[in-house]
Amino acid sequence: MRAAGIAFALGILASALPAAAQDDSATYPSRQITLITVTAPGAALDAVARTIGAGLQEQMGQPVVVINRVGAGGNIGVGELARSKPDGYTIGMVTGGTHGVNPSFNPSTQFDAIKDFQPITLAAELNCILNVREDFPAKTLQELIGWAKANPGKLSYGSAGVGTGLHMTGELAKMKTGLDMVHVPYPGVAKSLPDLLGGQLQVLMANPADVGNLIRDGRLRGLAVASKVREPTLPDIPTFTELGFPDVLGTTWFGVAAPAGLPAPILDRLHREIHILMKKTQTKDRLDKLGMNILLNQPDEFLALIKSEIAKWAPIVAAAKASQPK
Repeated sequence: MRAAGIAFALGILASALPAAAQDDSATYPSRQITLITVTAPGAALDAVARTIGAGLQEQMGQPVVVINRVGAGGNIGVGELARSKPDGYTIGMVTGGTHGVNPSFNPSTQFDAIKDFQPITLAAELNCILNVREDFPAKTLQELIGWAKANPGKLSYGSAGVGTGLHMTGELAKMKTGLDMVHVPYPGVAKSLPDLLGGQLQVLMANPADVGNLIRDGRLRGLAVASKVREPTLPDIPTFTELGFPDVLGTTWFGVAAPAGLPAPILDRLHREIHILMKKTQTKDRLDKLGMNILLNQPDEFLALIKSEIAKWAPIVAAAKASQPK
């Protein structure tokens, strides 16, 4: 009878577990949600994260706290996301750097960009622009290529950090145009601007959210946009494609993901709420001003994009002989 009682109790416990899980999904969210982002406050990705965080908080009725986990090309932040409990209370921003470049750039990371995450949706993208100071001798991309040939070893370009999408777009531009440039990584585009404006740095790969106002104010000159079409907020800048280099394509995309194992009802809820938010006029207006294009998709489409981005950047990383700093 004692054995039968134990078995009966275990049976009740086992039957209760699915019900408890179902209740958690049904009442989600019932407490604070943490949204991890991998850049410093004020950066373009941080602006997207805070827009999403504030919107989800309003729509879902629970606090959404954005935390910045900066370093190692985004690996610190997404590593923390991968190790979090897959219950919907920790989600994070992932990028073309963390989930496109870094798997090849630093294969020794403690997480798998495919297996350890549940993609929720793309959110936005930014075009990448090759910039020089307004008074730099080269006024066009062709003149910059000529200047670099006439001054070997003297041209350096900055990016938002080693292994970021901006870094790899710079490497792609070097490969396809023949530009002789040395990469100088910075912990974010904002940190590079004093050197660029002061003349210590000649070229900067950056997004319109970071340099758009400087270009419009006449302090920087955008020479080429790494996309198929011109940047809507800076329509006077030609694309690499227009200038004869159609393979130089390198937008910076941002999306939202959760740890692998996220219950389907919570995935569906987050996906639905983010899409509602991103389709609102005030959201579009806010991101438009930052030069961001809203992009939304389904979780399986997002996963397919991540896989294609890893395949795209792997040979570029290898050709650049890049290595993650220790």
